[in-house]
Amino acid sequence: MRRLIAVSALAFGATLFLSASAHAAAGQGLLFHDGNTVRTVVNEAAMPMGGTDPFYAVTNGAEGQLGIAGVAPGDGPYHGGAWAMNLVTFGDGVTPYLLTSDEAVFDAEAAGDVSITSTPDMDFRCPVLP
Repeated sequence: MRRLIAVSALAFGATLFLSASAHAAAGQGLLFHDGNTVRTVVNEAAMPMGGTDPFYAVTNGAEGQLGIAGVAPGDGPYHGGAWAMNLVTFGDGVTPYLLTSDEAVFDAEAAGDVSITSTPDMDFRCPVLP
C-alpha cells in the first residue's frame, strides 16, 4: 500500500508539473472539471486530513490525463481548493481512457474499470481560477 501511495504521489506530482509546464511563467496549471479544462494556481500546500473539495488523481491514466476537480468556483460547495485526495486506478486488463469529470470517474467505477482510494494524508490546497 505504501508503494502504491508513493507511486501515486509521484504520478500526481508529474501531472501537476506537466500541466503547469506550458504555463510556467504564470505559475498556472490545468485540471479537468465537468468535462472542461480549468486553470489552477500551482502553489500547492500540504494539508493532511484537511481536504473538503473532492480531487481525483488518476495513477495510470491515458495520455493527456489531468487531475480532476470535483468542484470549482461557482459550482456547489467549493472551499477554495481545499482538496480531499482520491487516487483513481485503472484495473488490470483495462485500457485506460480519458476521465474529465467526477461523474466520469464514478461511471468508470460503476463499470468496474477503476478503483477509487481516499488518501486523506495526501490532502492539499491549490486554488482553481474562476
